[in-house]
Amino acid sequence: MTSVPPPVLELSADQARRIALRAQGLLGAPDRRGGVPGVLRRLGAVQLDTISVLARSHELVPYARLGALGRRAVDEAYWSGGRSFEYWSHAACILPVEEWPHFAFRRRAYRARPHWNHDLPDGAYAKVIDQLRAEGPLTATELGGAKNGGEWWDWSASKVAVERALMYGEVVCTERRGWKRVYDLAERAIPAAVLHDDLDDRECLRRLVALAGQSLGVGTRTDIADYHRIKAEQFDSVVADSGLVPVSVRGWAKPAWAHPDALASEPRGRHRTTLLSPFDSLIWERARTERIFTFTHRLEAYVPRAKRIHGYFAMPLLAGGRLQGRVDPAREGTTLVARQVSLDGAKSVAPMAEALVEAASWVGCTDVRLERVDAPELREPLMAETARALRQAPDAGRPSAT
Repeated sequence: MTSVPPPVLELSADQARRIALRAQGLLGAPDRRGGVPGVLRRLGAVQLDTISVLARSHELVPYARLGALGRRAVDEAYWSGGRSFEYWSHAACILPVEEWPHFAFRRRAYRARPHWNHDLPDGAYAKVIDQLRAEGPLTATELGGAKNGGEWWDWSASKVAVERALMYGEVVCTERRGWKRVYDLAERAIPAAVLHDDLDDRECLRRLVALAGQSLGVGTRTDIADYHRIKAEQFDSVVADSGLVPVSVRGWAKPAWAHPDALASEPRGRHRTTLLSPFDSLIWERARTERIFTFTHRLEAYVPRAKRIHGYFAMPLLAGGRLQGRVDPAREGTTLVARQVSLDGAKSVAPMAEALVEAASWVGCTDVRLERVDAPELREPLMAETARALRQAPDAGRPSAT
């Protein structure tokens, strides 16, 4: 790690927490005029994932910030009008189309690396490009089939070719259709003003570090580098020119940087009460979440059932600017099932009830059923508070428990 200049100011841990919440759009009045595109621009990346419990993660992210938007409207807002593209950032992410030039360094790196273990028959790559040019946009199925008929990773030649073209930047994913990627030629899908790889690697990295710092508000070297999955040494090479300001945060063991906008005014305003996707950028980095919220967050979907602590898709509860518990949700018809609820004491009962009822309404459920509550003494208060919230909600139902 290169030498770090002395911090220009010291932040309290509470200030850092509120700065992070505001930067992520979870403190202050929501930008409803900007809508989903505004959320995407603010965050810079919204992670995609195959898991769908209440909804898919990329739907949950704007819901947490803007409230109960129509789910179809969310997808249309992401993809319509050439506003965004899918690429490898923190993971597979929806990205604002303005960021296309910033990933030129990654496209060049993919072009220079060995082609995994997938060999392509002669002409397969060109065939896919020609087919997209003539018929696109197309899914892998429409390009000739995604699989060879073997194991799940046994991709067909056309699937390997189009994914390689995606990584190289010759092809772009313009939307998901039934969770399948829809591919088109970048020259057709990306606006001419940003369709270029003119930025050298250093300038790409400098811009991504600056944008990550802006989206996080304040973060350590690891926090900021992890946002778009760049290497620590790449962060070191550009942070001095990124515009980020060195700061120290009381209680943080490592140096930190803040975006100037985050320091320009004291974060104030209304806190969101909501359930968060485990893949939400506020909490997707586990060490940062523990440092800011003193809350251990782990996705257990890929943990054997017997070893899960909080459940398959435990969603943290954000209330009052803090993480106050979590719930592992499911849906049965028009009932939202809280399979397992963990609460941070009695103060978290009302916020959890509010969040459960709001989420139920959003996904078209009229009832909430509580199954396991980790603190047995809070079960009856949570049932009563949920019943009260349901009575006040449109299409009111009755909560039940087993």
